[in-house]
Amino acid sequence: MTNFERFGLSKNLNRALLDMDFKNPTPIQSQAIPLALEGKDILGSAQTGTGKTAAFCIPMVELLTRNMNMTALVMTPTRELARQVLDVVNQLIGKKSSIRSACLIGGEAMGKQLNQLRKGPRIIVGTPGRINDHLESETLDLIDCRYLVLDETDRMLDMGFGRQIDQTLQYFPSEKQTLLFSATLPVKIIKLSNKYLYKPERIAVESEKVLLTNIKHEIINIDHNKKYKKLLTKLSDSNGSVLIFAKTKHGTQRIAKNLTNDGYKADALNGNLNQNKRDKVMNNFRLKKFRVLVATDIASRGLDVDHIEHVVNYDLPQVAEDYIHRIGRTGRAGSDGSATCFISPEEQPLWDQINYLLNPKTIKKPASINKNSRQSRKRSTTSNNTERRKSRSSRNFSKNSRARRSSKSNTNSIIKKTTTGNSSTRPSRKLRTKRTANSNSSTRPPRKLRTKRTTNKNTSSRARNRLGNERSRTLSLKQRSKR
Repeated sequence: MTNFERFGLSKNLNRALLDMDFKNPTPIQSQAIPLALEGKDILGSAQTGTGKTAAFCIPMVELLTRNMNMTALVMTPTRELARQVLDVVNQLIGKKSSIRSACLIGGEAMGKQLNQLRKGPRIIVGTPGRINDHLESETLDLIDCRYLVLDETDRMLDMGFGRQIDQTLQYFPSEKQTLLFSATLPVKIIKLSNKYLYKPERIAVESEKVLLTNIKHEIINIDHNKKYKKLLTKLSDSNGSVLIFAKTKHGTQRIAKNLTNDGYKADALNGNLNQNKRDKVMNNFRLKKFRVLVATDIASRGLDVDHIEHVVNYDLPQVAEDYIHRIGRTGRAGSDGSATCFISPEEQPLWDQINYLLNPKTIKKPASINKNSRQSRKRSTTSNNTERRKSRSSRNFSKNSRARRSSKSNTNSIIKKTTTGNSSTRPSRKLRTKRTANSNSSTRPPRKLRTKRTTNKNTSSRARNRLGNERSRTLSLKQRSKR
């Protein structure tokens, strides 16, 4: 018996919630589930650790159970978050359900995902870039999609996925239900909601209550070159799993390597790892095969590991809101957790922004908060755009390679078919000659101009010889006339 039964859910879904040990809905679930079941659009703000994933997954599964012709799509900013959402979905639908799911994320082979799509999944979870890849290649059809979730929308916009979101929504039918969730509701989120949501119901969970109830905070002001030594002290004084956040990919690798050399079981998680390696690291951490995970902000959202007891901010996040998501990795499901922050002198402006975010009623707003926040978000967006351009270039290269191979194959087949007809697949000699002439004319100036330029300069030996010959001929004619 759970308190979720008051929502009028199906027996199978209630049984799944009981198996998942879901007994009492969280505040965000209590607000979102009944509204979603009524078919309302939702604009929700909730921090990590509030049960937000279940808040949109439970009504999604229930609505798909009621309407067998309906499909759903969930968009997330990161691969890890997509996998976490998919895991919740699969637990809710159960192994015996006819509802199938698929995960469309970058870093995985397209063939594997095509196999999933051929089975007719009714729930799609993925990242914006890969979803668009499938839509453009027409391997994904959203004509029956009536339920759309934009999860961690603020993060998706910060990462530069706004254009991909717009492109994806063009493939949806006009009548659909949209649920947009974000940690905060800045102007850009409001504009997006006005564009795509119809009379949305606004729900919110206060971040202060989430942050301060069961998480112990420790602030350590320290020089940057003394951070690692202090980290060793913290690890020796504590037990349990630890998640360490570093600013750079190289930093995660260096810290994890140093910890391993100092006798700690540690590994790194960052964007440089391929998907198989990322999955392996995460699975090993969940299974407690190593104690310390060192990660970039790739793990600040979508990493749901119940046994994380400590979060260490080795480097502060460049965006203040990311601090909330970082420390939300501990203290899950009402358990106690601790968060430690190393603050070097050069990071003090960042901490001022974070401190104001945590205590807006008691802390004076820093003068640099808007400027620094904009700059950090711009850097983050630029970095992510660069990575996506590289990814797109790689995809385009492979696509062009496939096209070239296909073209070559088609050419070969054409040659085989037309051999008996004495036809040629090569361009005609006339065309090739014309193309060569055009090429020559474009790469060097006309002969007349070159002759004029050489004559005016009088630097060419050929020109000097020609002038000498002309003088000789002139003298010879004069001599003849005298004779």
